[in-house]
Amino acid sequence: MNFFEHQAQARRTSTRLLLLFAAAVIAIVGVVDLVLLVTGASAQAMLGWSVITLAVIGCASLYRIASLRGGGEVVAVQMGGTEVPASSTDPALRRLRNVVEEIAIASGVPMPRLYVLEQEPGINAFAAGYSPADAAIAVTRGALQRLNRDELQGVIAHEFSHILNGDMRLNIRLMGVLFGILMISVIGKRVLLHMGPGTRGRGGRMLGPLLGVLLMGVVAIAIGSIGVFFGRLIKAAVSRQREILADASAVQFTRQTQGLAGALKKIGGLQDGSHLGNRAGAEEVSHMLFGEGLGFSRWFATHPPLLERIQRLQPSFRAGQLQALRDKWQVAPPDGLAEDSALGFAAHYAPSVDGVLPPALSGAPYRVRVDPAQVAAQVATPADDDFQQAVRLAGNLPDALRELARDREAAPALLLALLLDSDAQVAARQREAVQAQLGASQAQRMQELATGPLRDLHAALRLPVASLAFPTLRSLPRPQLQAFVQCIDALTHADGRISLFEYCLSRLLRVQVQAALEPSKHLHFGRRKVVNVRQEFTTLLAVVARAGNPGDEAGARRAYLAGLQRILPQDHLPYAPPASGVLALDAVWAPLDALDPLAKQLLVESVTATVSHNQRVNVAEAELLRTLCATLHCPLPALLQVG
Repeated sequence: MNFFEHQAQARRTSTRLLLLFAAAVIAIVGVVDLVLLVTGASAQAMLGWSVITLAVIGCASLYRIASLRGGGEVVAVQMGGTEVPASSTDPALRRLRNVVEEIAIASGVPMPRLYVLEQEPGINAFAAGYSPADAAIAVTRGALQRLNRDELQGVIAHEFSHILNGDMRLNIRLMGVLFGILMISVIGKRVLLHMGPGTRGRGGRMLGPLLGVLLMGVVAIAIGSIGVFFGRLIKAAVSRQREILADASAVQFTRQTQGLAGALKKIGGLQDGSHLGNRAGAEEVSHMLFGEGLGFSRWFATHPPLLERIQRLQPSFRAGQLQALRDKWQVAPPDGLAEDSALGFAAHYAPSVDGVLPPALSGAPYRVRVDPAQVAAQVATPADDDFQQAVRLAGNLPDALRELARDREAAPALLLALLLDSDAQVAARQREAVQAQLGASQAQRMQELATGPLRDLHAALRLPVASLAFPTLRSLPRPQLQAFVQCIDALTHADGRISLFEYCLSRLLRVQVQAALEPSKHLHFGRRKVVNVRQEFTTLLAVVARAGNPGDEAGARRAYLAGLQRILPQDHLPYAPPASGVLALDAVWAPLDALDPLAKQLLVESVTATVSHNQRVNVAEAELLRTLCATLHCPLPALLQVG
């Protein structure tokens, strides 16, 4: 199952979730009416209480959904997460950051914000958010202490699978929706809590009303238990299969089962397992976690049985071996950093391959063969060689750029410097625009970065730099983010001579910042078909074809037709590049991003066919293709594979 099929399945699962939620609501209202019927209530009273019940459920769900609008950061903080500082000297936190950076670069998605659940000794983790642009990954302190680098890498790759496949958006919606059907039980518990010692000593005249309120609390808990039952059942139904897929994706990504299997064995062999001490929080996010957070029965388990998960990775593993690990670790619990040291990893940072540039980045000629279907299959599906390439890329990013990307003051100027035009007159207008929005110091810093550390930066490293800087950018106050968006627009429209790569990179940054400002509004499962966006589609293909064949209109026309035949073979739509050049793309992104997942797959194949019409693509074109795909929320790995 590829990325686009995952997205389509997630949309179907969302529909199923709504149907299950409706069934739960109907069951709760039915029980309320049954209780009223038994007590001899009138039809009018039953109708009134049915409306009240629906209002309570609906308002509670809407309230919770609204409270989660901030995306992954909100969930991580509510679970007690502490953000990992960019300048941390904790070896475990530095290792975590480097592992996540490598996987983010390999996946072609922005670096998520990182949190640690410091008070949780169990081994667990979760990814939360509406889209990759607002994703947050939270890891327990127990995972950092007990897992070695390979095992941590397997856990993080599992969480990235949820980020890439649309599971996060589904999971955060599930949190909001289920809160409503749990609310009646919460109300009942609150009533009983307030009927405790504080109500004693009151006169006998209060006994009747107090007993009535007490009875209402008990009835609310009984009725609410139906909501709890359905809530756990829905989470289990939605989550279990997606956890199996995430395990499989993590193995495909890291191309080794030892790390992920080792993490699962440590969960089974250690006393704390994957349990969370924050039981109320664990109940709400149980469907998001890497491992079972509460230990539900099989019916309500959000994950497959632990032994079954291990045996999917290592079929010869047996329950007796797990018991042997329990006996061993009860005496001497494992230490992940010590295991890293024994394996030869440095305590501060240990890339798993030599930090040498591939031929493309060392200056040697490098061209990659691409096939449209192969590229579509690679979207959001990084494999082992993509990960190894990402480690090389990360290892070759200058330390100075890494520090700038993590600096709140420097990150905006760094990203804007990537967009600074090589033409002196255009660059002067861009500096004026930045000065007007962010001040003279930021404009000066942007110029210094563009002519200094970024001057000779290879095209293949520009997206990784942007990816590492993005979580820093998201931490800025809202007014600064809005000013940054205006700067991007000004730089993009300073002159029509901006390159297609620079235009797409600026658009990508703008989309990601907007998603960070309002996470819940900027990513959805589209429903449009290709036939509904013919004009936008032909505009995109024409601009890409001309950009790839400068000065060769005949070659551009052939490239355009190669892409057109891939997606609309029966249509005869003429090659007509827009007079405004790349700026004409402003009008195409929203309609194209609203395509249904399988139509997007055809779109990616079509654009790839246009870029590679001569069957060969250089690195600059490959990076352009990655940027185009990322703009349409279809992230490609760091570099296309050699065919």
